[in-house]
Amino acid sequence: MKFSLFAHMERISPEDDQKRLYDEFVELCKIADAGGMHAVWTGEHHGMNFTISPNPFLNLVDVARQTKNVRLGTGTVIAPFWHPIRLAGEAALTDIITDGRLDLGIARGAYSFEYERMVPGMDAWEAGQRMRELIPAVQGLWKGDYAQDGEFHSFPKTTSSPKPLQQDGPPIWVAARDPNSHDFAVANGCNVQVTPLWKGDGEIAELIEKFNDACAKHPNVKRPKIMLLQHTYVADSPEDVELGAVELNRFYNYFGAWFMNKREISQGLIDPLSDEDIAAHPFYSPEAMKRDLVIGEAGTVIDRLKGYEALGYDEYSFWIDSSMSFERKKASLERFINDVMPAFD
Repeated sequence: MKFSLFAHMERISPEDDQKRLYDEFVELCKIADAGGMHAVWTGEHHGMNFTISPNPFLNLVDVARQTKNVRLGTGTVIAPFWHPIRLAGEAALTDIITDGRLDLGIARGAYSFEYERMVPGMDAWEAGQRMRELIPAVQGLWKGDYAQDGEFHSFPKTTSSPKPLQQDGPPIWVAARDPNSHDFAVANGCNVQVTPLWKGDGEIAELIEKFNDACAKHPNVKRPKIMLLQHTYVADSPEDVELGAVELNRFYNYFGAWFMNKREISQGLIDPLSDEDIAAHPFYSPEAMKRDLVIGEAGTVIDRLKGYEALGYDEYSFWIDSSMSFERKKASLERFINDVMPAFD
Protein backbone atom coordinates (compact mmCIF):
# COMPACT_ATOMS: atom_id res chain seq x y z
CA MET A 1 0.00 0.00 0.00
CA LYS A 2 1.30 3.41 -1.00
CA PHE A 3 0.97 6.55 1.12
CA SER A 4 0.14 10.11 0.12
CA LEU A 5 -0.62 13.49 1.67
CA PHE A 6 -3.89 15.37 1.20
CA ALA A 7 -3.84 19.06 2.18
CA HIS A 8 -5.37 22.49 1.64
CA MET A 9 -4.72 25.92 3.05
CA GLU A 10 -6.94 26.22 6.13
CA ARG A 11 -7.87 29.73 7.21
CA ILE A 12 -9.68 29.56 10.54
CA SER A 13 -9.41 33.16 11.73
CA PRO A 14 -9.17 36.63 10.14
CA GLU A 15 -5.78 36.88 11.85
CA ASP A 16 -4.35 33.99 9.78
CA ASP A 17 -2.00 35.40 7.14
CA GLN A 18 -2.78 33.80 3.80
CA LYS A 19 0.79 33.90 2.47
CA ARG A 20 2.01 32.18 5.62
CA LEU A 21 -0.68 29.52 5.23
CA TYR A 22 0.40 28.87 1.65
CA ASP A 23 4.06 28.61 2.65
CA GLU A 24 3.07 26.10 5.34
CA PHE A 25 1.09 24.08 2.78
CA VAL A 26 4.16 23.91 0.53
CA GLU A 27 6.37 22.93 3.46
CA LEU A 28 4.11 19.97 4.26
CA CYS A 29 4.29 18.88 0.62
CA LYS A 30 8.09 19.09 0.71
CA ILE A 31 8.18 16.97 3.87
CA ALA A 32 5.99 14.36 2.15
CA ASP A 33 8.31 14.29 -0.85
CA ALA A 34 11.50 14.06 1.18
CA GLY A 35 9.93 11.36 3.35
CA GLY A 36 9.19 9.05 0.46
CA MET A 37 5.43 9.49 0.16
CA HIS A 38 3.93 8.52 -3.17
CA ALA A 39 1.84 11.64 -3.89
CA VAL A 40 0.39 14.91 -2.65
CA TRP A 41 -3.22 15.88 -3.33
CA THR A 42 -5.09 19.16 -3.10
CA GLY A 43 -8.66 19.97 -4.08
CA GLU A 44 -10.78 22.73 -5.59
CA HIS A 45 -12.94 25.04 -3.49
CA HIS A 46 -14.33 28.53 -3.97
CA GLY A 47 -15.16 31.30 -1.52
CA MET A 48 -14.40 29.08 1.48
CA ASN A 49 -11.54 30.00 3.81
CA PHE A 50 -12.10 26.58 5.41
CA THR A 51 -10.31 24.98 2.44
CA ILE A 52 -8.58 27.47 0.16
CA SER A 53 -7.75 26.11 -3.29
CA PRO A 54 -9.49 27.91 -6.16
CA ASN A 55 -7.39 26.17 -8.82
CA PRO A 56 -5.37 23.14 -7.69
CA PHE A 57 -3.34 23.16 -10.91
CA LEU A 58 -1.65 26.37 -9.75
CA ASN A 59 -0.66 24.79 -6.43
CA LEU A 60 0.61 21.61 -8.08
CA VAL A 61 2.73 23.43 -10.66
CA ASP A 62 4.38 25.37 -7.86
CA VAL A 63 4.86 22.26 -5.71
CA ALA A 64 6.36 20.44 -8.69
CA ARG A 65 9.21 22.95 -8.78
CA GLN A 66 9.93 22.37 -5.08
CA THR A 67 9.75 18.57 -4.99
CA LYS A 68 11.45 15.72 -6.81
CA ASN A 69 9.45 12.53 -6.81
CA VAL A 70 5.88 12.81 -5.52
CA ARG A 71 2.95 12.41 -7.86
CA LEU A 72 0.79 15.56 -7.91
CA GLY A 73 -2.94 15.01 -7.68
CA THR A 74 -6.09 17.10 -7.87
CA GLY A 75 -8.16 15.80 -5.02
CA THR A 76 -10.50 16.81 -6.60
CA VAL A 77 -11.53 19.24 -9.34
CA ILE A 78 -15.28 19.84 -9.22
CA ALA A 79 -16.76 18.64 -12.49
CA PRO A 80 -19.72 21.05 -12.83
CA PHE A 81 -17.38 24.03 -12.67
CA TRP A 82 -15.38 23.01 -15.77
CA HIS A 83 -15.91 22.98 -19.51
CA PRO A 84 -14.38 19.74 -20.83
CA ILE A 85 -12.15 21.50 -23.38
CA ARG A 86 -10.77 23.80 -20.71
CA LEU A 87 -10.19 20.98 -18.22
CA ALA A 88 -8.51 18.75 -20.81
CA GLY A 89 -6.14 21.52 -21.88
CA GLU A 90 -5.26 22.83 -18.41
CA ALA A 91 -4.67 19.32 -17.08
CA ALA A 92 -2.52 18.47 -20.10
CA LEU A 93 -0.39 21.59 -19.70
CA THR A 94 -0.01 20.87 -15.99
CA ASP A 95 1.13 17.36 -16.89
CA ILE A 96 3.78 18.80 -19.21
CA ILE A 97 5.02 21.37 -16.68
CA THR A 98 5.21 18.73 -13.92
CA ASP A 99 7.14 16.26 -16.10
CA GLY A 100 4.29 13.78 -16.23
CA ARG A 101 3.56 13.65 -12.51
CA LEU A 102 -0.12 14.68 -12.63
CA ASP A 103 -3.04 12.56 -11.41
CA LEU A 104 -6.46 14.05 -12.17
CA GLY A 105 -9.08 13.49 -9.46
CA ILE A 106 -12.62 14.53 -10.39
CA ALA A 107 -15.78 14.76 -8.24
CA ARG A 108 -19.29 16.12 -8.45
CA GLY A 109 -18.62 18.39 -5.44
CA ALA A 110 -20.12 18.37 -1.96
CA TYR A 111 -21.01 21.89 -0.80
CA SER A 112 -24.32 23.52 -1.77
CA PHE A 113 -22.61 26.80 -0.76
CA GLU A 114 -20.41 26.42 -3.86
CA TYR A 115 -23.19 25.16 -6.13
CA GLU A 116 -25.29 28.26 -5.33
CA ARG A 117 -22.47 30.55 -6.40
CA MET A 118 -20.86 28.69 -9.29
CA VAL A 119 -23.85 26.99 -10.96
CA PRO A 120 -27.03 28.45 -9.42
CA GLY A 121 -29.97 26.06 -9.37
CA MET A 122 -27.89 22.91 -9.71
CA ASP A 123 -28.45 20.06 -7.28
CA ALA A 124 -26.24 17.07 -6.39
CA TRP A 125 -27.97 14.80 -8.93
CA GLU A 126 -27.26 17.17 -11.81
CA ALA A 127 -23.69 17.63 -10.56
CA GLY A 128 -23.21 13.88 -10.78
CA GLN A 129 -24.61 13.79 -14.30
CA ARG A 130 -22.25 16.58 -15.31
CA MET A 131 -19.32 14.54 -13.98
CA ARG A 132 -20.42 11.49 -15.96
CA GLU A 133 -20.50 13.58 -19.13
CA LEU A 134 -17.24 15.40 -18.42
CA ILE A 135 -14.89 12.46 -17.86
CA PRO A 136 -15.42 10.64 -21.21
CA ALA A 137 -15.14 14.01 -22.93
CA VAL A 138 -11.75 14.75 -21.35
CA GLN A 139 -10.53 11.28 -22.29
CA GLY A 140 -11.75 11.80 -25.85
CA LEU A 141 -10.16 15.24 -26.15
CA TRP A 142 -6.79 13.83 -25.04
CA LYS A 143 -7.03 11.28 -27.86
CA GLY A 144 -8.01 14.07 -30.25
CA ASP A 145 -10.62 14.94 -32.87
CA TYR A 146 -13.44 14.46 -30.40
CA ALA A 147 -16.89 15.98 -30.88
CA GLN A 148 -19.70 16.05 -28.35
CA ASP A 149 -23.45 16.52 -28.43
CA GLY A 150 -24.17 16.39 -24.73
CA GLU A 151 -26.79 17.48 -22.24
CA PHE A 152 -24.49 20.10 -20.73
CA HIS A 153 -21.75 20.76 -23.32
CA SER A 154 -21.78 20.39 -27.09
CA PHE A 155 -18.94 21.24 -29.45
CA PRO A 156 -17.59 20.23 -32.88
CA LYS A 157 -14.48 18.11 -33.43
CA THR A 158 -11.76 19.31 -31.06
CA THR A 159 -8.36 18.15 -29.80
CA SER A 160 -6.91 19.01 -26.42
CA SER A 161 -4.28 21.70 -26.83
CA PRO A 162 -1.77 20.76 -25.67
CA LYS A 163 -1.88 17.00 -25.25
CA PRO A 164 -0.62 15.49 -21.99
CA LEU A 165 2.92 14.21 -21.55
CA GLN A 166 1.77 10.88 -20.11
CA GLN A 167 0.66 8.36 -22.69
CA ASP A 168 -3.15 8.22 -22.74
CA GLY A 169 -3.19 11.16 -20.32
CA PRO A 170 -2.87 11.46 -16.55
CA PRO A 171 -4.61 8.75 -14.51
CA ILE A 172 -8.14 9.85 -13.69
CA TRP A 173 -9.57 9.24 -10.22
CA VAL A 174 -13.30 9.42 -9.47
CA ALA A 175 -14.56 10.27 -6.00
CA ALA A 176 -17.15 7.54 -5.45
CA ARG A 177 -19.58 6.48 -2.73
CA ASP A 178 -22.63 4.76 -4.19
CA PRO A 179 -22.45 1.59 -6.33
CA ASN A 180 -23.35 3.47 -9.54
CA SER A 181 -20.34 5.79 -9.10
CA HIS A 182 -18.00 2.83 -8.58
CA ASP A 183 -19.46 1.14 -11.66
CA PHE A 184 -19.06 4.30 -13.76
CA ALA A 185 -15.43 4.72 -12.69
CA VAL A 186 -14.42 1.14 -13.42
CA ALA A 187 -16.31 1.04 -16.73
CA ASN A 188 -14.47 4.17 -17.87
CA GLY A 189 -11.00 2.98 -16.84
CA CYS A 190 -10.74 5.36 -13.87
CA ASN A 191 -9.25 4.82 -10.45
CA VAL A 192 -11.46 5.33 -7.40
CA GLN A 193 -11.02 7.57 -4.36
CA VAL A 194 -13.24 6.94 -1.35
CA THR A 195 -13.75 9.01 1.80
CA PRO A 196 -15.59 7.42 4.75
CA LEU A 197 -17.59 9.90 6.76
CA TRP A 198 -18.87 8.83 10.18
CA LYS A 199 -19.47 5.07 10.18
CA GLY A 200 -15.98 3.87 11.04
CA ASP A 201 -14.22 0.78 9.75
CA GLY A 202 -17.51 -0.81 8.74
CA GLU A 203 -17.98 1.87 6.10
CA ILE A 204 -14.41 1.42 4.90
CA ALA A 205 -15.13 -2.27 4.33
CA GLU A 206 -18.42 -1.46 2.58
CA LEU A 207 -16.75 1.01 0.22
CA ILE A 208 -14.17 -1.46 -1.05
CA GLU A 209 -16.89 -4.10 -1.37
CA LYS A 210 -18.74 -1.75 -3.72
CA PHE A 211 -15.50 -1.27 -5.67
CA ASN A 212 -14.88 -5.02 -5.90
CA ASP A 213 -18.46 -5.59 -7.07
CA ALA A 214 -17.95 -3.01 -9.81
CA CYS A 215 -14.72 -4.68 -10.89
CA ALA A 216 -16.51 -8.03 -11.07
CA LYS A 217 -19.11 -6.52 -13.42
CA HIS A 218 -16.35 -5.52 -15.85
CA PRO A 219 -14.03 -8.53 -16.11
CA ASN A 220 -12.52 -7.26 -19.36
CA VAL A 221 -11.38 -3.99 -17.76
CA LYS A 222 -8.00 -3.97 -16.03
CA ARG A 223 -8.57 -3.54 -12.30
CA PRO A 224 -8.09 0.13 -11.43
CA LYS A 225 -6.64 1.38 -8.17
CA ILE A 226 -8.58 2.42 -5.09
CA MET A 227 -7.41 5.06 -2.61
CA LEU A 228 -8.70 5.57 0.92
CA LEU A 229 -8.71 9.21 2.06
CA GLN A 230 -8.87 9.53 5.83
CA HIS A 231 -8.18 12.17 8.47
CA THR A 232 -5.13 11.00 10.38
CA TYR A 233 -3.24 12.10 13.46
CA VAL A 234 -0.16 10.30 14.79
CA ALA A 235 0.19 11.19 18.46
CA ASP A 236 3.25 11.04 20.71
CA SER A 237 1.41 10.03 23.91
CA PRO A 238 -2.00 8.94 25.22
CA GLU A 239 -2.66 12.55 26.25
CA ASP A 240 -1.85 13.70 22.73
CA VAL A 241 -4.33 11.18 21.34
CA GLU A 242 -7.06 12.81 23.41
CA LEU A 243 -6.05 16.31 22.30
CA GLY A 244 -5.98 15.25 18.64
CA ALA A 245 -9.49 13.82 18.95
CA VAL A 246 -10.77 17.07 20.45
CA GLU A 247 -9.17 19.12 17.66
CA LEU A 248 -10.49 16.90 14.87
CA ASN A 249 -13.93 16.94 16.45
CA ARG A 250 -13.91 20.73 16.21
CA PHE A 251 -12.81 20.48 12.55
CA TYR A 252 -15.67 18.09 11.74
CA ASN A 253 -18.19 20.34 13.44
CA TYR A 254 -17.09 23.14 11.14
CA PHE A 255 -17.16 20.79 8.15
CA GLY A 256 -20.71 19.80 9.03
CA ALA A 257 -21.74 23.43 9.40
CA TRP A 258 -20.32 24.29 5.98
CA PHE A 259 -22.06 21.24 4.51
CA MET A 260 -25.44 22.18 6.03
CA ASN A 261 -24.99 25.74 4.68
CA LYS A 262 -27.20 27.39 7.31
CA ARG A 263 -24.79 29.57 9.32
CA GLU A 264 -23.84 33.13 8.49
CA ILE A 265 -20.63 33.48 6.46
CA SER A 266 -18.65 36.73 6.34
CA GLN A 267 -15.36 37.39 4.54
CA GLY A 268 -15.17 33.70 3.66
CA LEU A 269 -15.34 32.63 7.32
CA ILE A 270 -18.24 30.81 8.94
CA ASP A 271 -19.95 32.25 12.00
CA PRO A 272 -17.93 30.72 14.88
CA LEU A 273 -19.21 27.66 16.70
CA SER A 274 -19.32 27.86 20.48
CA ASP A 275 -18.15 25.09 22.77
CA GLU A 276 -21.84 24.50 23.52
CA ASP A 277 -22.61 24.12 19.80
CA ILE A 278 -19.85 21.56 19.44
CA ALA A 279 -20.84 19.61 22.56
CA ALA A 280 -24.46 19.44 21.33
CA HIS A 281 -23.68 17.83 17.94
CA PRO A 282 -25.83 14.72 17.51
CA PHE A 283 -23.07 12.38 16.33
CA TYR A 284 -19.68 14.16 16.26
CA SER A 285 -17.66 13.80 19.45
CA PRO A 286 -14.02 13.16 20.41
CA GLU A 287 -14.91 9.51 21.07
CA ALA A 288 -16.49 9.22 17.62
CA MET A 289 -13.36 10.73 16.09
CA LYS A 290 -11.17 8.06 17.72
CA ARG A 291 -13.53 5.36 16.44
CA ASP A 292 -14.07 6.64 12.89
CA LEU A 293 -10.74 8.33 12.05
CA VAL A 294 -7.14 7.18 12.39
CA ILE A 295 -5.99 8.84 15.60
CA GLY A 296 -3.43 7.18 17.82
CA GLU A 297 0.18 6.53 18.62
CA ALA A 298 2.26 4.92 15.88
CA GLY A 299 1.51 1.30 16.86
CA THR A 300 -2.23 1.89 16.83
CA VAL A 301 -2.03 3.66 13.47
CA ILE A 302 0.01 0.80 11.98
CA ASP A 303 -2.55 -1.76 13.11
CA ARG A 304 -5.44 0.22 11.58
CA LEU A 305 -3.62 0.68 8.28
CA LYS A 306 -2.59 -2.98 8.09
CA GLY A 307 -6.29 -3.77 8.21
CA TYR A 308 -7.01 -1.44 5.30
CA GLU A 309 -4.15 -2.94 3.33
CA ALA A 310 -5.57 -6.42 3.93
CA LEU A 311 -8.94 -5.25 2.56
CA GLY A 312 -7.21 -4.40 -0.74
CA TYR A 313 -6.69 -0.65 -0.68
CA ASP A 314 -3.85 0.41 -2.98
CA GLU A 315 -3.20 3.84 -1.48
CA TYR A 316 -3.83 5.50 1.86
CA SER A 317 -4.00 9.29 1.80
CA PHE A 318 -3.15 11.10 5.04
CA TRP A 319 -5.70 13.92 5.19
CA ILE A 320 -3.94 16.52 7.30
CA ASP A 321 -6.59 19.29 7.38
CA SER A 322 -7.56 19.46 11.03
CA SER A 323 -7.65 23.06 12.30
CA MET A 324 -4.48 22.19 14.26
CA SER A 325 -1.48 24.46 14.33
CA PHE A 326 1.14 24.00 11.64
CA GLU A 327 3.58 22.73 14.25
CA ARG A 328 1.19 19.96 15.31
CA LYS A 329 0.41 18.99 11.72
CA LYS A 330 4.11 18.86 10.89
CA ALA A 331 4.97 16.75 13.94
CA SER A 332 2.18 14.28 13.16
CA LEU A 333 3.26 13.97 9.52
CA GLU A 334 6.88 13.41 10.51
CA ARG A 335 5.86 10.70 12.99
CA PHE A 336 3.80 9.07 10.23
CA ILE A 337 6.80 9.07 7.88
CA ASN A 338 9.36 7.97 10.46
CA ASP A 339 7.36 5.61 12.68
CA VAL A 340 4.46 4.28 10.60
CA MET A 341 5.53 4.01 6.96
CA PRO A 342 8.59 1.79 7.64
CA ALA A 343 6.19 -0.95 8.82
CA PHE A 344 4.95 -1.20 5.22
CA ASP A 345 8.31 -1.35 3.42
